[in-house]
Amino acid sequence: MISVRRAVALSAAIGLTSVGLASASTAPGQAAEARCGQANSSLEQVLECVTLKGVMKHQKVFAEIAAAHGGNRAAGTPGYDASADYVAQRMTKAGYVVTRQQFDFHAFEEVGPSALQQTSPDAVTYTEDTDFAATPHSEPGDVTAPVTPVDVALGLGNASTSGCEAADFAGFPAGNIALIQRGVCTFEIKAENAAAAGASGVIFFNQGNTSDAGRQGIPAVTLGNGYTGGLPAVSTTYALGAELSQISGLRMRVFANVSRVASVTENVIAESRGGDPDNVIMAGAHLDSVPEGAGINDNGSGSSGLLTVAEQVAKLNLPNKVRFAWWGAEEGGLVGSTHYVNTLTPAERSDIEMYLNFDMIGSPNYGLFIYDGDGSAFGLTGPAGSDDIEALFERYYADVAGVPSEPTAFSGRSDYQAFILNGIPAGGLFTGAEVPKTAAQVAKWGGTAGVAYDPCYHSACDGLANLSHEALAINADAIAYVVYLYASGGEVINAG
Repeated sequence: MISVRRAVALSAAIGLTSVGLASASTAPGQAAEARCGQANSSLEQVLECVTLKGVMKHQKVFAEIAAAHGGNRAAGTPGYDASADYVAQRMTKAGYVVTRQQFDFHAFEEVGPSALQQTSPDAVTYTEDTDFAATPHSEPGDVTAPVTPVDVALGLGNASTSGCEAADFAGFPAGNIALIQRGVCTFEIKAENAAAAGASGVIFFNQGNTSDAGRQGIPAVTLGNGYTGGLPAVSTTYALGAELSQISGLRMRVFANVSRVASVTENVIAESRGGDPDNVIMAGAHLDSVPEGAGINDNGSGSSGLLTVAEQVAKLNLPNKVRFAWWGAEEGGLVGSTHYVNTLTPAERSDIEMYLNFDMIGSPNYGLFIYDGDGSAFGLTGPAGSDDIEALFERYYADVAGVPSEPTAFSGRSDYQAFILNGIPAGGLFTGAEVPKTAAQVAKWGGTAGVAYDPCYHSACDGLANLSHEALAINADAIAYVVYLYASGGEVINAG
């Protein structure tokens, strides 16, 4: 059920008094329809015109595109190309300057069941998606060989550097499978070092340094689009990896039943014709799905919310330039957003005041999460100004929507990463993926404890039924609220 958003008093800095915000589930009257067809002149009007109905219109189109193109919208496929066409057409019609930025990437897909088996000293077959999974961007391959652990550090509180340095592989027997623990550096670095040492394959296992599910289960990480090591790789739970690391005379089979093919895809960038080009407010969402499904929550939700807001903001004459981006190949390792940032000149990067990211904003068993820009919850502080962005989203949730929120870490799993690494302040929203919801969070937001925020994460069932309309309605307005305030100059970052 959609909650009715509370009436609120908005800042005098944008010249508004108390504003009654209509429920996203309530069909607007004729007067409201007429207002939304005209130039918007206030935050009140933008919020009135950014509706759940508008978001779901785009969601239905993405679902139809996937259904017509093999069931998915993965980068490099006809389903993605049709999604990019749709976004570009809508943004051109809205009056934006639209750029379609092509780039090379590796299209990765699991083509069938992979396998992980112990052949000696015992015969054990492990269960895919419970004990292990093919590592994203692994090369295909089927190897059976002895297994050698690489500089592992077991137990809670460890600071594993396993495989991060070439020296970790001193004396490594060429042809063996490397057993490497998560921690400190990227999986790509670890696998490249393993390949250089003569490994025939890699088994990654989670770090296990905390009791958090994200450090115990099968790690949701990737070798990355730039991986050149050529080895097949699988990823396992911490418990299984720790067990394997203690077995003497271990010999195993690693079968990565995957495809990894050089391909081409694109980002879609839509920029306002007016506004100060030295003060660009940028907001983005990845447009691609995984090959397994239509990706209607991941990330049709962020893409549709952004589209809805962009169409309303287009009717404004704002003092700051606004730039919206729909990224390609995020699921391949943040490839599109990284390519975009890396191709900017230093001057172009400095013109971007901030980047706002919206990846999965309608999870069915949702939490309302804001990226932890000040680092107070996770210790991973964003560039200066990221704290101000977090605070403004907090204000929206508390004062406008009247709902609690929680911080979420800048974990490097979405398209803000390239911006942060280049010193651009960042923030945004997330409603959760594969991690189970806690009982305390159910007390805040409802839902079901012990069930993933999105039970269909990266699965075929991520369709139109896999959405919380309540979360979508709240977060679409959150996007509009923050984009409007920064683009209008009603709020600024780093004011002190």
